[in-house]
Amino acid sequence: MRESWRVFEIMAEFVQATERLAPIVPAVTVFGSARTPVDSPYYQLAERIGRLLSDAGFSVISGGGPGIMEAANKGALDGKSPSVGLNIQLPHEQHANRYQDISHSFRHFFARKVMLVKFSTAIIAMPGGYGTLDEMMEVLTLVQTRKTRNIPVILVGSEFWQGLVDWIRQRLAGDGMIDVTDLQLLQVLDDPQAVVDAVLHYFEAWGYESADSDHDAMLYL
Repeated sequence: MRESWRVFEIMAEFVQATERLAPIVPAVTVFGSARTPVDSPYYQLAERIGRLLSDAGFSVISGGGPGIMEAANKGALDGKSPSVGLNIQLPHEQHANRYQDISHSFRHFFARKVMLVKFSTAIIAMPGGYGTLDEMMEVLTLVQTRKTRNIPVILVGSEFWQGLVDWIRQRLAGDGMIDVTDLQLLQVLDDPQAVVDAVLHYFEAWGYESADSDHDAMLYL
């Protein structure tokens, strides 16, 4: 019976988060490492991107923790739009950063991942580890299989990401594991304003209402 009742706990987590986050649209989610120090160029880059997105009218969503997540929230907090952190409850780590207008905590990783994508007009992946790769690859899979809308997935930092992009092109596309057109689902950028311009290009081309129309088509909801 205990496992059966957990289903209702999970449902409640989705309902509470959906109601809490509904007002933040349009929004952009920033993925990245929790281990990035404040003096890292990547931290400063994420902070700059967060500020530019916020001033452009986008709420900025992060995982709510330290490192890149903190940097994105810090930049957004100084801007015009909400800074949002979606934290995860872990035994010994992942404390919430202090740069958040809206902070929401999750017990389940998969519920948190849904909400990181559900309200987003675009996904920005800064340098990160397994968690960042997991989040980014899940979004790419959803877009590729048309289980969510074709939102931009932007990798920031060509020096960091180029090896992975080359491997995807040579091994996945080269060996027929993905279609060559699937390479277009990713773009690699370095300049903060270019990142924001790419998000704005998608937003202006499709409009948020049309982009939002298939939010609920994400089957992992």
